[in-house]
Amino acid sequence: MAAKKMKMSVAMATFNEEKNLDACLGTVSAWVDETVIVDGGSKDRTVAIARKYGATVIETDNPPIFHINKQKALDACHGDWILQLDADEVVDGALRDEILAVIHNPDAKDAYYLPRKNFFIGHWLSKGGQYPDYLIRLFRNGKGKFPNRSVHEQIAVSGSVGYLTKPLLHYTNRTFADYWRKAGTYTTLTSDELLACHTGKDPLTFVRFMVLKPLWTFLRLYIRHKGFVDGMWGFLFALFSGLHYPIAYWKYLTRAA
Repeated sequence: MAAKKMKMSVAMATFNEEKNLDACLGTVSAWVDETVIVDGGSKDRTVAIARKYGATVIETDNPPIFHINKQKALDACHGDWILQLDADEVVDGALRDEILAVIHNPDAKDAYYLPRKNFFIGHWLSKGGQYPDYLIRLFRNGKGKFPNRSVHEQIAVSGSVGYLTKPLLHYTNRTFADYWRKAGTYTTLTSDELLACHTGKDPLTFVRFMVLKPLWTFLRLYIRHKGFVDGMWGFLFALFSGLHYPIAYWKYLTRAA
């Protein structure tokens, strides 16, 4: 008796992604059975591009914790397996073949980490915690979900977990402007969390967020995770990552004053 053909769904949440969506959907539309996109009220051509590729589009608002919309996309999928993607990610042929082999393997795990490779201002980063940047993105329908408590969370899985070897290509920060636009969103969300937790405004807390946390982040990425291997770009990534904390804390101080 022939084995059942596993059906594959792609789940995405979008907001003003016309610059990225064509490249993303162009790498998956020919071999997946369904694409579900939850759009948070895009003002550009995002929805039109999605429909060009035959995606099911669910239009809604754009919550600050955008994993809420990602979970809505997961809930609307009908495939046996779900591949969760962001609009600035690309699945190349090698990863496609590995995914198809896995989902038709009767001994497959319930979910898989994908090694994501990150593009930073014209350069692929090979170290600094940016490759392999393991994320759970492939899982059996019903086995994975977003907790929806924080913007930094991963998909939670009920079941066994394995690892794929071919990278998911992430064109996250093509320019300095791209980086700082996204950093502005993330630092605002962190300032929201600081406010909700009633974080202190005393001198010790000030030093922790303005000096210790950024210094530790820089040293962790640049030294411990060997960001120095990527030269100037590894240095800049570690530096910018460390600046997340003083920027977020300053936003918190000024909004909570």
